[in-house]
Amino acid sequence: MGVRHINPEGLHRSPAFSQAVVVEQPAKTIYIGGQNGVGADGKPVGPTIGEQARQAFRNLSAILESEGASLANIVHWRIAVVDGHSFDEGVAAFREVWNQEDPPPAITVHVVAGLGPGFLTEIDAVAVV
Repeated sequence: MGVRHINPEGLHRSPAFSQAVVVEQPAKTIYIGGQNGVGADGKPVGPTIGEQARQAFRNLSAILESEGASLANIVHWRIAVVDGHSFDEGVAAFREVWNQEDPPPAITVHVVAGLGPGFLTEIDAVAVV
């Protein structure tokens, strides 16, 4: 699979994200709709962003595994955080699940006025297998 993570000279480098990701060959692409901290019962798993982010990552992983993929196949994700809430716990959850040896995906973060009732964060993703 031809996936390259791009971090050109002169741009900020971060262990948490790549500036861009290039897919050079035809490959299976998985577009994952927004996953938040919802459990199997359809309710938020907890009142903190950390708890909800961990569940969102479990949801993402379940979707990817159903297609023979893993979090390492994610090339881009978009994260929404409800205004007034620190995303530090979400970053900690990311560090728990992301293999630091893998190049990180491109990322976009939005601060939003709100999500569904009780939800504090949501993550959608694109994966290439």
